[in-house]
Amino acid sequence: MRLTIALSGMDSATETALRAAFAGANAQLGDACALVAESESQHVIVDMDSMYGPMSWLRLHAAGKQVIGLTSAPRVQTHFRLGRPFDEQAIVGLLREIADSTGVTLAGASADPGASAAANPAPATIKEPAAPAPAPTAQPPREEHRAPAASPAEAPPPATETAEAGPATDADDEAAPGGSSTLAPSASAAPDGERAMVDWIADPAMRGRVRYRNATGPTLLIDFDARQYHGPSTLKPLAQYFDAPVARTAFEPVADDAWVLDAPATGPAQPLSRLHWLGALLAGDGALAPGYDPDARYTLNKWPQTEREYPRHFRIATAMMKGPATLAEIAAASGLPTEEIHRFVNANLATGYAEPFVETPPEPADAGKSGGFFSRLRGR
Repeated sequence: MRLTIALSGMDSATETALRAAFAGANAQLGDACALVAESESQHVIVDMDSMYGPMSWLRLHAAGKQVIGLTSAPRVQTHFRLGRPFDEQAIVGLLREIADSTGVTLAGASADPGASAAANPAPATIKEPAAPAPAPTAQPPREEHRAPAASPAEAPPPATETAEAGPATDADDEAAPGGSSTLAPSASAAPDGERAMVDWIADPAMRGRVRYRNATGPTLLIDFDARQYHGPSTLKPLAQYFDAPVARTAFEPVADDAWVLDAPATGPAQPLSRLHWLGALLAGDGALAPGYDPDARYTLNKWPQTEREYPRHFRIATAMMKGPATLAEIAAASGLPTEEIHRFVNANLATGYAEPFVETPPEPADAGKSGGFFSRLRGR
């Protein structure tokens, strides 16, 4: 079986460069792949940095295609990523990854195994130099939009997205007095200092750089001001942190010099909204989050970031991308249990990827407007 790829949503110069790199990569793989028309391939490369890329992405997702995002951003909301700038080896790695996911065997499978990582690096592997944390008074806590009628267990969604694929984070840190980070107390914390992990993550009163760890789980370094964390690149190892309430004392402030040394070693920088997403996914024991109508229609505006860790979410997201639907309709279209639909919708409502669909009311007729000369004649 030959692996086919199509190109869409890009200018002629980018397409020419891609075709040239593809030809060289395909030669390395024994001519096991082919560039075809968009209608003839399930996998389509889209230039997400171009003006037309996002429009093509939405159209192709609605058609059930597997989109490969060509972008200079470290993260992208597509099934696969091809980094910019690219070369033949990056294309080889991309084709291997797609072949592995589809069960296709490529003739050049014995080539350098590191090429796949070069073509599709783990999310946010670019490590930016850590800047000193801002003083608690240097800027107010970030205001974030909240879901309607949200309960205390729900968290406000993160800041809006950038042209990268994931939710945006601010990097405009300033120096804190004394050269060390501080953590402001949370005004909404319980008297005993324990809350759900997702509540700590979403609380805008949480500030500064902290370390969170327990006896069994991996260490997390959280920068509440930049809305980022350093830790494992996958989410499932962190699920244990959302099983029980967490004390505020579990968040240890980290000095700037220690942060510069420890953050890169702990793991790649990730948007804090990923932890928010995970916490909302695990909360509620399969019930729809309080404040949302179980009979309403819901829409998914953006493709979520964690679909590779939760393969069945592909089916839910594909059903929701087709247009507004009730939870029952989404369950029927995806073939998954209602509880799993609730968890997915909860996670994406909390992080702004999904929202209840609001019908636009029809414009009222102007009863006082004259019907004209002929209408008055007919009325006689």
